Amino acid sequence: MTKTNQNSLTDTLKSLELEIEKLALHKSLFALPDSLKELLVKLSPWFAVISMVILLPIILAAFGLSVIVLPFSYLGGLHMGLSYTIGLVFSFGMIVLELMAIPGLFKRQEKAWRLIFYSILLSLVQQLLSFNLGGVIIGGAISLYLLFQVKSKYTK
Repeated sequence: MTKTNQNSLTDTLKSLELEIEKLALHKSLFALPDSLKELLVKLSPWFAVISMVILLPIILAAFGLSVIVLPFSYLGGLHMGLSYTIGLVFSFGMIVLELMAIPGLFKRQEKAWRLIFYSILLSLVQQLLSFNLGGVIIGGAISLYLLFQVKSKYTK
C-alpha cells in the first residue's frame, strides 16, 4: 500500500470514527451511567481473554477443517465458495485484532480500543457481504454504541 493510499484510509477511518462518535454520544437517547462504563471497561479484557481461551479449540478446528472443506465449498458454486473464503479471511482478521487488543485493554490504552473498533468494522463488512442486514443494523448499532460510550475511559 502506498503512502498516499495509507493516509487516505487512515483519514477515512478517522472521519468514520468521528461521525459514529457524534451519533453514539451526542445524538443517542441516553448515556450509560459512569459506574456502568467503568464496569464494562474493567470486565472487557477478561471477557476477551475468556472468549479466546474457550474459542481457541473451536477456532483451530475451524481453520483446520477449512483446509479440507474449502475446495468442496466451491462445488456449491462460485458464490458459495467465495462467501466461505471471505468469511474465513474476515474471521481470522477479527481474531487477530482482538488478540492484539487484549494487553492494551488491561492498560486502558486507546490503541486497544481502536483495535476493537476495527474488529467491529470488519465484522460489519463481513455481515454486509453476507447480506445479513439485521446483523449489520442491530448488532452494529449495539456494538458501536457500547464501544463509543466507554471510549473516554481509554487513554492515549
